[in-house]
Amino acid sequence: MKQKELFLQADAALRSVIDRITPEQLSLPAPAEWSSTPDPTLRDVLAAHARDEAWVPDVLLGRTIEDAGGTYDGDLLGADPIAAYDRLNDLATRAVSEDLDPEKIVHLSYGDFPLREYLEHVSIYRAFQAWSIARQLGWDYSLPAPLVETLWEVIGPQVEGFRAMGVFPPEVEVPSDADRETQLLGRVGYWVPKP
Repeated sequence: MKQKELFLQADAALRSVIDRITPEQLSLPAPAEWSSTPDPTLRDVLAAHARDEAWVPDVLLGRTIEDAGGTYDGDLLGADPIAAYDRLNDLATRAVSEDLDPEKIVHLSYGDFPLREYLEHVSIYRAFQAWSIARQLGWDYSLPAPLVETLWEVIGPQVEGFRAMGVFPPEVEVPSDADRETQLLGRVGYWVPKP
């Protein structure tokens, strides 16, 4: 299942970025649209990713928000936020690495979907957040080439549909000689030229 491969690649890319964040950087402001928390910091964004990772095994088992109750309420990061995120990431990776039925219906906060679609949704979130966080911190970062190709293959044909749902902003024009990653980032509306 290509969506499984996409998830594992996107999740690994996000982790590679998160693992570079220093404790001091966690207090830096983050764009408001990245979080439902007022005046978010990078720690708030990390908390949202930790919660998202924590949910993965339960979603794959078919559990609902009601089934989980308050399991994922409160602070999941504790005193060592990066290590806490990594533990949750390990659990999500193991769960997605199992033998999965792509057509199994899973229950999300915004509706019921086949598992393959759930993996597409969360992979998009992870992949482009990896790039965006690195960019926000001023790092010279590129999405891994295999992830770029899998994104083209899985979501490339669906970009306009995702855009119509509000997932992606308008397409951005990129230089005619742009590499594959830049073309992808422009197609989904994220690319901005380096200062």
